[in-house]
Amino acid sequence: MTAQIWQQILEGLWDTVYMSVVSTLFAYVIGLPLGVVLAITDKNGLKRNIAVNKALGFIINVLRSVPFLILFVTVIPFTRLITGTSIGATATIVPLTLASAPFVARLTETSLKEVDSGVIEASLACGASNSKIILKAILPEAVPSLLSNVAIAFVTIVGYSAMAGFCGGGGLGQIAVNYGYYRNNQEVMLTTVAIIVVIVQVFQELGLFLARRKDKRRKNLK
Repeated sequence: MTAQIWQQILEGLWDTVYMSVVSTLFAYVIGLPLGVVLAITDKNGLKRNIAVNKALGFIINVLRSVPFLILFVTVIPFTRLITGTSIGATATIVPLTLASAPFVARLTETSLKEVDSGVIEASLACGASNSKIILKAILPEAVPSLLSNVAIAFVTIVGYSAMAGFCGGGGLGQIAVNYGYYRNNQEVMLTTVAIIVVIVQVFQELGLFLARRKDKRRKNLK
């Protein structure tokens, strides 16, 4: 490969990491509170509200059902409104966030439901308010699972970012499409795929490592 292509790959690497990390952050800003609402309004939740739970769950399921490329194209006007453009890494953050926030909400809901009910009952017995139980008991207990889910969400977003390359989304996906697919350059294609695999493995192992460090159950077994 030429020096110019390597330069493009390095820029694509930065763009992929940049939009994946930022999109993961924004997805959690939106998805984490939604997941908390889903968990606490469930039939066995801290503040049961079936109407809210069903309505929110329906909206989240609909958004999760939309294929990413279709969502990417559908929200182009909104993307232009937010970023001023519909192509490139920064613009791709908008559809990546919208696509992954519902996924994060479901991951968060699952993590919070795994918290031992004894922790909640003990907090209620102490007279803690619902907000304090959520912030001081449920979320801290769910931290290991939440950290593991961050890695899962990030891997999913990296996959979405690669697909965005077909629509001018920037990053390694666009390089794989423009230089690898359209020009039938297998070396570029394999190189970009290998780099994406490395990115996924690094961030996934980092997430699992942090989850193990925060897992009180593992510490108690030592």
